[in-house]
Amino acid sequence: MEVESKQQILQRQKEIEQELVEMLKETESDFSLQDVKDAIFNEEDNDDMMKVVAMFDRGGDASELDNILELVSDAWNYFPHKTLGGLSPAEIILEYSNKN
Repeated sequence: MEVESKQQILQRQKEIEQELVEMLKETESDFSLQDVKDAIFNEEDNDDMMKVVAMFDRGGDASELDNILELVSDAWNYFPHKTLGGLSPAEIILEYSNKN
């Protein structure tokens, strides 16, 4: 994850949101984009990322699961987390790299 600017982070968030909406439709999930964002924002323990993965999992093949894991990982890194003061991991990295 290479982060250059806040604008780049916001652009990537929009791209991920579109990909999530498409994946939710493709997997015929009962969950919404807001459900995914809320689960990421309110994460509390190590299992929470897998709860987001489960929102998409319909028992497909390995390549489908691989795509889901990659997309959820991107969402996890670019969407805000309550435990990070409302920032995303990408924003934390940007702040850190700007200080050094």
